[in-house]
Order: sequence, then C-alpha cells, then structure tokens
Amino acid sequence: MRKEKIIHVHSIWVKFWSWYDRHITESLVLTAFIIYIQIPHMFWNADLYLETGMISRVNPVLDFFFYGVDLIEIFPMINIGFLIYSRIRKKKQASESVYKKHEFFD
Repeated sequence: MRKEKIIHVHSIWVKFWSWYDRHITESLVLTAFIIYIQIPHMFWNADLYLETGMISRVNPVLDFFFYGVDLIEIFPMINIGFLIYSRIRKKKQASESVYKKHEFFD
C-alpha cells in the first residue's frame, strides 16, 4: 500500500512538470511584466529615499500600488527557480535516454 502512494505522488509530480513545461512561455511573459513594472517602482522608491515628494506620498492609492509591486517580486523569484529546475530535469532525462539507447545497443 505504501508503494502505491509513492507512485501516485510521483505521477502528480510528473504531471505538474509536464504542465509547467507546456506553459513556460506564459510564465515568462508574466515574469517579464512583473519585472517591467519594477521600473516605475524604482523611481517611486528613489523619491521616497530622497524625500522630494514628486511621486511618493502624493496619493495613498498610488503609494499602495507602488509598495505592492515590491511584494509581487516573489513570483518571478519562484518562477526562475522552476525554470532552472525544469531545464536541469530535461537535460537529465535526455542524458538518461541516450544512456539507455547506448545500453540497448551494447
């Protein structure tokens, strides 16, 4: 019974990574969007630091938005980790399949 659970969890893991590999482009678009909205956030943050008041502390809703942009940086960080792992996983699978083909012909 324990072995069945391991196989089930493994198949869910494999299904997740195959889904992720099919949706990498969408994931990269979202990551690029989040990184690009960091540009106005940098100006806002510099305005806060320099205390000029040109952008920051003008409107509380705008301040909330620019502060919130800082919090969604977590998603690209996770996505980059997923991308790296996905590529390593694909290379490992490719090398294993080459090894198995080589083993088959020996």
